[in-house]
Amino acid sequence: MFTEREFSTAEELLVALRAGEVTSAELTDEAIARIERDDQGINAMCVPDFERARGAAERADQARARGEDRPLLGVPVTVKESYNVSGLPTTWGMPQHRDFMPAEDAVQVSRLKAAGAVVLGKTNIPLGLQDIQSFNDIYGTTNNPWDHARTSGGSSGGSAAALASGFGALSIGSDLAGSLRTPAHFCGIYSHKPTLGLAATRGMVAPSEPAWPVELDLAVVGPMARSARDLTLLLDVMAGPDPLTHGIAYDVTLPPARHEQLSDFRVLVLEDHPLIPTGAAVRAGVNRVADALVDGGARVVRHSPLLPDLTEAGTVYMQLLFSGSVARFPVEALGQLRIRAAGLSADDQSLDAARLRAMVFSHGDWMMVNNRRELHRHGWRQLFAEFDAVVCPITPTPAFPHDHNPDLLERRIDVDGAGYPYFDQLVWAGLATMPGLPATAVPTGRSPEGLPVGVQLIGPMFEDRTPLRLAELLEERLGGFQAPK
Repeated sequence: MFTEREFSTAEELLVALRAGEVTSAELTDEAIARIERDDQGINAMCVPDFERARGAAERADQARARGEDRPLLGVPVTVKESYNVSGLPTTWGMPQHRDFMPAEDAVQVSRLKAAGAVVLGKTNIPLGLQDIQSFNDIYGTTNNPWDHARTSGGSSGGSAAALASGFGALSIGSDLAGSLRTPAHFCGIYSHKPTLGLAATRGMVAPSEPAWPVELDLAVVGPMARSARDLTLLLDVMAGPDPLTHGIAYDVTLPPARHEQLSDFRVLVLEDHPLIPTGAAVRAGVNRVADALVDGGARVVRHSPLLPDLTEAGTVYMQLLFSGSVARFPVEALGQLRIRAAGLSADDQSLDAARLRAMVFSHGDWMMVNNRRELHRHGWRQLFAEFDAVVCPITPTPAFPHDHNPDLLERRIDVDGAGYPYFDQLVWAGLATMPGLPATAVPTGRSPEGLPVGVQLIGPMFEDRTPLRLAELLEERLGGFQAPK
C-alpha cells in the first residue's frame, strides 16, 4: 500500500514527522516496499541494507519520542556505492574488490547518520566511476526511470534513478565530470556540485586506496534531492572540512544568497559552446529558464566579454581531468599512450588530441595548465562582480540509449542526428568543475520525446547559497520535479 508520500520532499517528511503524522518506521517500510516492487526494472539499489535501516528508523522514532530533533531525523536516504559504509561492500564496480568491506563509514555517511537519516542502502555506479552511464559487471545496469532503454547517467546514476523512482527522499553523490549534475539532468531531479573543498570527501575512495584525508584536484561530494530546498537542507549537513585535518570544533558559515527575489538577480544565459553543438531539446530547456527569469523581472544577458574563453576552458578541463585519470596506470600502458601521443599532428587541436596528450603530461606540463586554470578563476571572479549566476546546459542532449562499447574512445554521442566523440559532451560540466565553482542542476521540463531536461546554475566560489536560492525561485515558476509515469 503506497501513499502520496512516495515522492514527498525531505522537508515535507520532516514536517510530518515533527507533527506526529507518521513515524520513521512507517516511512522506511514504505520506501522498502516501493524498492522491492519497482527496482527490478530500474536496478538503482545495488546494495540494500533494509534490516539495519529498520533498526535505525526505530531508534529515530525513540529519539523523537524523547524530544530530540535533528536535521534529518527519521528521513530515509540512499548513498552512492562509492562511499564507505561500515558493514557494506565498497567495490566501485571493480570485480576484484567484490568482497572489500571498509572498517568505518565515510565522513559524509557519518554526518548523515549523526543528522538522524535512515540509510536504506547503496546505489549503483559505473566501473571506477569513469563513465557517463551507470553499469558494471558486479551490479549490472541502472536504467532511466523515464525510459528503461536509456541511461540514468553517471557516475551518480543509481542515486538519481532512486530519487526519481521514490526510493528515499535524499541521496549523496560525487562529481568530477558532471557525476551529480548529468544524472540529475537525465532523471529530472535536483543536485548541487558544491564549491571545491567545501565538503569533506574522506571515505569516498576506491577500495584499493586508504581512507585518508586528501585535497582533491577537481572532485567534490554533494547532495541530490527532489527539490531545491532539500539540496540546501542536505548541504548544511555535508558542508565542512575534515575533522582529522581541521579539528572537531569547526564551523562553516557560507555567505547568504546574494538576493532573495528573482527580480534582483543578474544572470548570464549561455546555450552555445564552440566545441560541441547544443541539441534542440536542451536548447529549449535553457530558454524555458531564460523566459522564467525574464518573466520574474531578473536582468538576463546572453553575451558578456567577461566570460572566460570557452574553448580554452574546455581544453584545460580535459587536460586536468585526463592527466589525473591516468596517474596510476601501469607503466606499459603509459608507454603505449606516449607512442600514440607522439604520432599526433602538431596541427591537431581537437579535444581527443588534448585528452591523449594530457595522459602523458610531465609535472611541468601540468603546472603550465594549472596556471591557465588560475587565470580562468580570476576571470570568473571578475564575471561574478557583474553577474550573480550563469545558466547553461549540463550536457548537449537528454538521456541517451545505453551504450556499453568497452572502448570508450569509439563511442559517439548523437546530437540531433550528428555524431561527436563521447567525452566531448563533458565540456559543459567542466565549465564549473575546472575552476571549482558551485553549480546547481535543476529540471526545466521535458523533451518532445518525454525525457527530462535540466540545466545548471553556476555561482561564485563559496557562494553556494546563491545558485541554490535561484534554483528555489525557478522551481516555483517551472514546477520542479515530476514523477515518471
